[in-house]
Amino acid sequence: MNEYLPGLAGVPATKSNISSIDGEKGILFYRGYPIEELAAHSTFEETVLLLINGQLPKKQQLDDFSCELRTNRALKYHLMDLMKTLPASADPMLMLQTAVSSLGMFYQGSECLIDADVCTDLDYVHSATVKIIARIGTLVATWKHIAKGYEPPPMRYDMTYAESFLYMLTGLEPDPVLSKILDVCLILHAEHTINASTFSVLVNGSTLSAPYSVISSAIGCLSGPLHGGANSKVLAMLEEVGNPKNAAKFVDDQLKRKGKIWGMGHREYKVKDPRATILQGLIKDLREARGGDINPLFEIAEALEKAAEERLAEKGVYPNVDYYSGLLYKEMGIPENQFTAIFAIARSAGWLAHWREQLKDNRIFRPTQIYTGEKQRAYIPMDQR
Repeated sequence: MNEYLPGLAGVPATKSNISSIDGEKGILFYRGYPIEELAAHSTFEETVLLLINGQLPKKQQLDDFSCELRTNRALKYHLMDLMKTLPASADPMLMLQTAVSSLGMFYQGSECLIDADVCTDLDYVHSATVKIIARIGTLVATWKHIAKGYEPPPMRYDMTYAESFLYMLTGLEPDPVLSKILDVCLILHAEHTINASTFSVLVNGSTLSAPYSVISSAIGCLSGPLHGGANSKVLAMLEEVGNPKNAAKFVDDQLKRKGKIWGMGHREYKVKDPRATILQGLIKDLREARGGDINPLFEIAEALEKAAEERLAEKGVYPNVDYYSGLLYKEMGIPENQFTAIFAIARSAGWLAHWREQLKDNRIFRPTQIYTGEKQRAYIPMDQR
C-alpha cells in the first residue's frame, strides 16, 4: 500500500479484542460489554480487570485485585522529594509524565523486556500494571497539595479507587454521590480503541520499552488539546456563550467563520457519543441530589447542543466525551487544570491492556513514507553557493 492517508485515518494498525466501536449506532464495547451496562453496574476496579484479563472477574479475584491497588497507593518518599523540586506552576500533565517515567527507577525489574524475546512473565506484567494504576491517582491528587507547598493528607487504605482519589484531593471524607459519579467517569474514560495515545503505547511497547516509559509517552500524547485537553476549552466556550438564548447565534457565528465548537464531533461516531449521554445523565443526577442546584452552564450546554444538532446533525456532528465531562468535574470541585490528568488516570487501564496485548504478538513498528524531497544532487562547495 503506497497511498498516503493523513493521520493514518482508517488504516488498521493492529488486531485487538479489547474494545470496539459502532460509530453509526453510537455503541462502545469493552470486551463485548456495552459501556452503558458497565457504567450502570460495574466499578472502576472491576472494569480494569475486565480490560486487562478479558473477562469479568469472580468476587475473590476482584477482592484480591482491589486489595493490590489499595496496598500499592503510597508513594516512596524519594518520589515525593522529586515532585517537590518541580516548579509549582507546572501543568499536572507534565508533572504526571515526569513522575510516571521516574517510577521505573524506583520499581525496576524489566529484565524480561530485553533482547529480542518478548516478555512472557505475566507476573511481571501484572505487577507493573498494578503499580502504575495504583499510583497514578495518588500522583495527581498529591500534586495539588505539593504545588501549593503543603504535605498531602495521610494515606488511607479503606476506600475504593474513586473514594481514595477524592479524599487525597480534598483531605475530607468523600461524598458518596460524588464518589459514585467519579467511579463512572473513570469507567467511561478507561478505554477507546486505537486513538492517538493508545497508538503511542503500541509503538513504544513494540520496542520493548519499560512500561513506565510506555505510559509516560501516552500521557504526553494525551496532553494535547486535540486529544485529552478539550473539556476545559468547552467550559471557556460555554462562558463565552453566556446565556442559553445566545446558543443558536453562537453556533451560526462559529459556522460562518469556520470556528471550532469544542466538544463536538468525533472521528468514529456519526451520532452522539454514548459516553456524552451518560455524562449528561450524571449531571442531571447530581442536580437532583442537590435539590436542583447546578451550574447554569449546564443549561447553556444543553441549549448549545440542541442548536448544533439542528444545524450539524446531517454531518454527523454531535457531542463527544469532552462536551460534558469538564462541566461535571467543575461541579465536583475538581480544579480545571486536573481535568486531563483524571482522563490519564482512567485511560491508564486501557493503555496497559494494550501494552499487554502488544507483548503477546510483538513486532516493532516500522512504517514507511512517501518521499517528496529533492532527487539526487551533487554537493556544492561553500565558495560556489
